[in-house]
Amino acid sequence: MGVSTSWQSGKQELVPYPKSVAFIISNEFCERFNYYGMRTILVLYLTNKLGYNEETSTVLFHVFTMLVYIFPLIGALIADGWLGKYKTILYLSMVYSLGALIVSFGAIPLSVMPTKAVTIVGLILIAMGTGGIKPCVSAFGGDQFVLPQQAVQLAKFFSLFYFAINAGSMISTTVTPILRADVHCFGESDCFSLAFGIPAILMLVSVVIFVAGKRRYHINAPTGNMIFGVSQCLRSAFKGWLKFRKTAPMPSFLDYARPTVGAKMVHETKSLGKILILYLPFPTFWALFDQQGSRWTFQATRMDGQVLGYQIKPDQMQVVNPLLILAFIPLFDYLIYPLLAKCGLRRPLQKLTVGLLLAALGFFLSAGLEMKMEQAASGAVPNDPHTAHLRLYNGMPCRYEFLSNVSPRTAAQDASLRSIDPLDMWSDLSLIVREPAEYNFTAHDPAGNCGQIQGQLRLRPGKATSYFLADNELHEFHDGLDSVLNINSPPLLRALINTPKGEGPILLKGPGYFRQPLPLDSRNLSELHRVVVGYGEVDINGKRAASFHPQNGGLYSLLVNGDAASGYDYKLVEVVAPSAVSILWQLPQIVAMTAAEIMFSVTGLEFSFTQAPKSMKSVLQACWLLSVAVGNMIVVLIAEFKMASSQSGEFALFACLMLVDMVLFLWLARNYQYKDQTQEAVSDDEPAKSVGQPQSSDITAYKKEASPRRVGGMYDEATYGSYRNNAYDTDFSEV
Repeated sequence: MGVSTSWQSGKQELVPYPKSVAFIISNEFCERFNYYGMRTILVLYLTNKLGYNEETSTVLFHVFTMLVYIFPLIGALIADGWLGKYKTILYLSMVYSLGALIVSFGAIPLSVMPTKAVTIVGLILIAMGTGGIKPCVSAFGGDQFVLPQQAVQLAKFFSLFYFAINAGSMISTTVTPILRADVHCFGESDCFSLAFGIPAILMLVSVVIFVAGKRRYHINAPTGNMIFGVSQCLRSAFKGWLKFRKTAPMPSFLDYARPTVGAKMVHETKSLGKILILYLPFPTFWALFDQQGSRWTFQATRMDGQVLGYQIKPDQMQVVNPLLILAFIPLFDYLIYPLLAKCGLRRPLQKLTVGLLLAALGFFLSAGLEMKMEQAASGAVPNDPHTAHLRLYNGMPCRYEFLSNVSPRTAAQDASLRSIDPLDMWSDLSLIVREPAEYNFTAHDPAGNCGQIQGQLRLRPGKATSYFLADNELHEFHDGLDSVLNINSPPLLRALINTPKGEGPILLKGPGYFRQPLPLDSRNLSELHRVVVGYGEVDINGKRAASFHPQNGGLYSLLVNGDAASGYDYKLVEVVAPSAVSILWQLPQIVAMTAAEIMFSVTGLEFSFTQAPKSMKSVLQACWLLSVAVGNMIVVLIAEFKMASSQSGEFALFACLMLVDMVLFLWLARNYQYKDQTQEAVSDDEPAKSVGQPQSSDITAYKKEASPRRVGGMYDEATYGSYRNNAYDTDFSEV
């Protein structure tokens, strides 16, 4: 692979393999490790540490992703029209690194910085950086080769380049959740600062690697971007239409631009428009696809991650997609596509339709799975607005019998249902309450060892209310289960401790070095705390008072009674049962979405390349990436306006939108005429027709570079794009 040969003037010319590509490939690995590592844990950081609920976290995640796919347009314009690819990559990588460091430092709990504001600033800088360099890196790598002498070497480079993307993605998606969950730092049960910090360090390393190769790079000067040419064509057409539509009407709107930009530009802009019409349904696909990193990750937090003794982290499920991509590529090439061909599905637009259908299937599966989990958790909060939940926790060392007019019962029922054992809970989850009301409450110890407790039970329709019996008093509190379950990252624990006043300090402990103070309010209650799956304990005055084994999805109340002299008794009460749905049930929907990605994304790139005019590939790239941005905006709108009453309903809504979108795509594509690949509609060397010779703008827009080093990245993307983790992540423009 060291040299390639060509024949010129009867002599063999040796072209050495460009060593500079090693720096570019290493740079890409580090950059992708940082991006996917940060993105994998982002939604959990927004909820668990910044306190946003699921809806707000989803909105922030998809606004961030939207910016990531808007900035490539700006990056391409900067690289092609001003700085060139090398300086654009360098400067924006510095911005990228700064953003990654800001997010990492902002995640340190001891930091005095305003965490939310710092995180948002960091994410904006990351979006600017990763989005801005997206259309430049692979194209800059292509610039290092001489064509046609090094066509084979160029192919191998792109193969290695996409391998680096996959390697960086898979390793970071596997490792970063481990750093987040299994490392405990700053006295917390996790370590988001380290999980963000390691990828940030690799981003800094990527900048150093990129700069180290400068002496070896072939750096081309900016050559202009065809986006400007298309903009000029549209602007000229509009001006011509305003001026001549009555006196000299043209066959179509764009024909009014011929006197200014020439027939060739008009023809190719028309060809571009025919393809972009088919792009109209594409954003809905990306709206579904990118929710793998948000809604589906939240769904995984509510599931049981125990598999053969190993705890799968919710964010680790994102690694399944790139693994399946690598497995599915040969499967589709040698089995699925031949089978589809036998069914008459051979053309790209037909495959795109199948991809849209598979995406809808993936979300119908996720809706069914979510519905099953919602039914399992339905006892946590009232489903009926005229129903209230009542929970009574006995923190006393005595068995209490109580009377209340909250729900009249027979004497037999009183004896069996209206007593609470020591360190236990009594609940009634079917009380009919149509308006806020108060009920009398009296409790006594039949053995006479504890005093009588009297008070009022205040219930509200549609709410869950709890009371803690301690210090011979009745203490009211609200679990806030509706909001807690909305935030989602159980297991969650509340401590109800009936010990002498001033006895402490009280410490919540977990695996490793996890230590967290457990302050109590005047009612001897703690706030709800997230705890580590598997094991935890509570220490009072350095002495273990209780130990427990929380499971994923559970919400617990820990009742403790006693004192340091006589010892402590405790019991863990299960308020919300742990998830009984295995996280592996997400695999069918992930398989469906991965198959949809191959059918849609890879086929879409192939279709765009083969059907677009040669000069318009950079414009098409910009539109492809913008469709991803618009798709994320759709998610933001649906989440922000709460168009569904439940998460399962929202998943079903997206699936139905995808089906409608598929029908729209079929209608738009019904009369599409595929371009003949044997010849371009208008030759590169053909003068503009109908309106004389091309104007100066034609010459500027279409002049060819004299150097043989000019490389069209789109050719390589079409050939090797299927080996990528996400087919839309890198440049495929005509450089």
